[in-house]
Amino acid sequence: MSHKDPTQKVSGIILWTNNLENLRNFYEQLLGLKPHSIRDKFIAYKWGDLRFSIGTHSKIEGANCDPYRIMINFDTTDIQSVFETLTMNKVECIRKPELEHWGGTVATFRDPDGNIIQFLQQPKSRC
Repeated sequence: MSHKDPTQKVSGIILWTNNLENLRNFYEQLLGLKPHSIRDKFIAYKWGDLRFSIGTHSKIEGANCDPYRIMINFDTTDIQSVFETLTMNKVECIRKPELEHWGGTVATFRDPDGNIIQFLQQPKSRC
């Protein structure tokens, strides 16, 4: 008898907030995400194969009290441009773009709710 692995891949991430418009402005205006689906209290975006969503939730108030519990990684092809755009717009930078031992570059920021987001520029292929 064969068992299929019930977990295939991560299909999406949802950030809950009590200030949807603030997060929406951040992710759309500063990061350039385009909404895939908009509802009254929920907005879904596509980031590659991942569905990234934000929405309001009755149990959420204010900023994230434990932002180091989870970090969301977004791939980018131009980390320097992302860094310049976010710092120019006074987004809190936790870590400036830095080359990692695996060959890629990482930069880390906080979104308006205090969630930690990282940008990864993958290493160039050696072909």
